[in-house]
Amino acid sequence: MCGIVGYLGQRNAYPVLIKGLKRLEYRGYDSAGVALITQDGDLQVYKTKGKVSDLEAYADEKDTSGCIGIAHTRWATHGEPNSTNAHPHYSASGNLALIHNGIIENYASLKHQLTEAGVEFKSTTDTEVLVQLIEYIQTSQHLDLLTAVRIALQRVIGAYAIAILDRSNPNQIIAARKSSPLVVGIGDGEFFLGSDASPIIEYTDKVIYLNDGEIAVIRTGHDVEIVDLNNTHLEHEVKTVDLKLGQIEKGGFPHFMLKEIFDQPDCLRDCMRGRINTEANNVVLSAIIDYKERLLNARRIIIVACGTSWHASLIGKQLIENICRIPVEVEYASEFRYSNPVIDSHDVVIAISQSGETADTLAAIHLAKERGAFIYGICNAVGSSIARATDTGSYIHVGPEIGVASTKAFTGQVTVLTMLALALAKAKGSINQADYEQIVGELNSIPDKMQLLLKENDRIRDISRIFTYAHNFLYLGRGYNYPVALEGALKLKEISYIHAEGYPAAEMKHGPIALIDEEMPVVVIATHNALYDKLMSNIQEIKARKGRVIAIVSQGDTRVKALADEFIELPTTLECLEPLLATIPLQMLAYHIAICKGKNVDQPRNLAKSVTVE
Repeated sequence: MCGIVGYLGQRNAYPVLIKGLKRLEYRGYDSAGVALITQDGDLQVYKTKGKVSDLEAYADEKDTSGCIGIAHTRWATHGEPNSTNAHPHYSASGNLALIHNGIIENYASLKHQLTEAGVEFKSTTDTEVLVQLIEYIQTSQHLDLLTAVRIALQRVIGAYAIAILDRSNPNQIIAARKSSPLVVGIGDGEFFLGSDASPIIEYTDKVIYLNDGEIAVIRTGHDVEIVDLNNTHLEHEVKTVDLKLGQIEKGGFPHFMLKEIFDQPDCLRDCMRGRINTEANNVVLSAIIDYKERLLNARRIIIVACGTSWHASLIGKQLIENICRIPVEVEYASEFRYSNPVIDSHDVVIAISQSGETADTLAAIHLAKERGAFIYGICNAVGSSIARATDTGSYIHVGPEIGVASTKAFTGQVTVLTMLALALAKAKGSINQADYEQIVGELNSIPDKMQLLLKENDRIRDISRIFTYAHNFLYLGRGYNYPVALEGALKLKEISYIHAEGYPAAEMKHGPIALIDEEMPVVVIATHNALYDKLMSNIQEIKARKGRVIAIVSQGDTRVKALADEFIELPTTLECLEPLLATIPLQMLAYHIAICKGKNVDQPRNLAKSVTVE
């Protein structure tokens, strides 16, 4: 979703803002803009449809002086993507400029009231309504800007992270948040704003995470002042960000997505570090130790998630039910929050989100907490909204994921869910020691096996070139690998724009088989597990209808390879851990097909990295 950057200090603000916007390009956007209070005291706004590079070209040779500014990348919600609707937005007088992430749900009624009061609008965005409302309150009631912001935000329904410049006060930025992330960076006599820490980390690792309903007043020569909507002054904690600049750079790879695919062995080692002992025969999660009784006494577990995280949840469901013998339900967070779910204090809700800011998942947490459920969060972003809203949880610790199509976050989530299931099962006594140690040991070896699998990249690239013609794909799997089929299909859709569907292999006969012909590639995850013979039958049915089969097989397989048009071998592992390996070739297949088709794999069209609005 949209990106925010801000700067106040002694440097020239414009280069800091542009570099910050480039750090946030991974979030997805369709236009970009910057507002600066220049050295001669003018409030200048430069914005355009397109990329940050287009903004740079537009602002070239314009006055970009000044040591204070705000900048934005927009992902269109209200109003088409064009230069007029791009942020920042001026107020009617031109004295204020505002940027905004989120959605103002009652913008239409507010706009009607302002129009009747004589305010004229230039854009069709909900954001312009907010800046016009703030100025109208400020001028009509003769208030200072902070008071006007507080009153305006009390009238707003929806989600927001905002930053405001005031021409009459060139040494101040006012920022606020509700249900949309915003971070204040604290430097040496300078301040930064960001939707996350990525545009800040080059300059400082000291940050304040704003909470819902908080307003930050940032002034030259003063400490950050934080108040709530009632003007109550709040204490704030400055935290240290554990993020390295190299983690948000490509490191020699042509795309972030490919880098993050290749990062996965090291990412999973980081994920397991300190949680699996050096003998690789025991898992320790602090959350299980601290909340053992609450988790073990759960009547059921409900996992809420969206997109790729939902696919990881389906694997987690099988793991927890199989080795912990606790019933698990998996819900789309967007459906859960509106379904009036039957939930109470005997339930545990696991909320999974890479960003920790997913709006639907965050709303599902609040609903579950209101009804007394215990909330366990699994996310990647330290200090994120979901991490702060849950009772306990586990970070996946895979580092920032820049590519919009999730890769290492998926395997990190599955790894944490595996460790969670193991730790719960041991505490519950639902798994014997030999099986427990076997799974722990094999999980510990997965990064090394991933490393071997990544050596197949060139071969998978060659296979991918064969299938760029396709308009449709089917992905089939069974058991633990059915969610992998769903995830593989999603990756292909996201970045190549080829229609793809994932199915349980046995369901092929209940409809999808009608689609199979010589033009239909079918990816089958046919590892040598308990359902191997069933999958063999499915493949024979595909070949009888001239479908083209790309098979993911266990190392040393001969039967499936004899039937398949193309195959990719996986190192052998336990059935419950196969998803961690099987997903790697599917990520690479999607990546290389998209590259062959000339697509932007890191920033696919219409997609945002973090869905922070409905």
